[in-house]
Amino acid sequence: MANPRPVDPVHSLDELVLRARALGPRVVAVPAAESETALGAVVEARRRGIARGLLIGDRERLEDMLWKLSEDPSHHEIVQETDDRRAASLAVERVRAGEASLILKGRLPTGDLLRAVLDREHGLRTGRILSDVMVSEHPTAPPRRIVGITDGGVNVAPRLSEKQAILENAVRVFHRLGFPSPIVAVLCAVETPSPAMPHTQDARALVEMAERGEITGCHVVGPLALDNALLPWAARAKGIDHPLAGRADVLLVPTIEAGNILGKAFSWLAGKPVAHVIEGARAPVLIPSRVERTDDKLLSIALGVLSAEGGA
Repeated sequence: MANPRPVDPVHSLDELVLRARALGPRVVAVPAAESETALGAVVEARRRGIARGLLIGDRERLEDMLWKLSEDPSHHEIVQETDDRRAASLAVERVRAGEASLILKGRLPTGDLLRAVLDREHGLRTGRILSDVMVSEHPTAPPRRIVGITDGGVNVAPRLSEKQAILENAVRVFHRLGFPSPIVAVLCAVETPSPAMPHTQDARALVEMAERGEITGCHVVGPLALDNALLPWAARAKGIDHPLAGRADVLLVPTIEAGNILGKAFSWLAGKPVAHVIEGARAPVLIPSRVERTDDKLLSIALGVLSAEGGA
């Protein structure tokens, strides 16, 4: 994995937005753009100098929605296409042509968008696995710092080789966020490898792969439970003497259920804003949940802009 350019790490989600703004406005393609929260996020991204929209959908409806947001439709390019699958294909085409830097899901089903992204002839495949990287803020640590979670959105029950690829995708994202060697905690229910708990053996295998140089650009620690991954005092209380225990930048979860639950706990229990990006394609793909707020989708656009800056 290539060494990241030297840049100070992003410490907060506010700083994420400022970093994206500093790169200058990018174009975000939004297929089936008639989503209030997605459209609101694009409008706010334009006002903050982060991105402007390539809005694909029903032109008349989109113009009406933009005016209701006190936004002049002329600030964005609007493409008439009311078929969801064709809209997804058009968004991918515009990215392939270099006319957009990232894709944000509108109101269309995630499957329709990912089918276009993964199309073998016309899509955005790179040969790497696609995986979701969620970024939020540590619920308790002062000073503020960001934490990543992967993969709670794409891969259901990854095997060891897939976990390695998911881990490496997250490390690429964190390199672009200014972390030269992020600490990745491989989450499990317990800290001791056991044949009765296969995920703990995968965790140990990933650590050994990093020690052999098969995984680079990061530190890998595990197996660790959530408390021992995020809280140094909890690691000490359990007698875990690894110097990086409790200091994770990225949390690698064992299954999609674990990642989904953990990610939603950041949003709905800790009350933290979140950003998501799908890494592994030729350009960042943003597929936030329909219940995510406009502010969260704005953060996802900012994360996508920073991820796009690193290239595929």
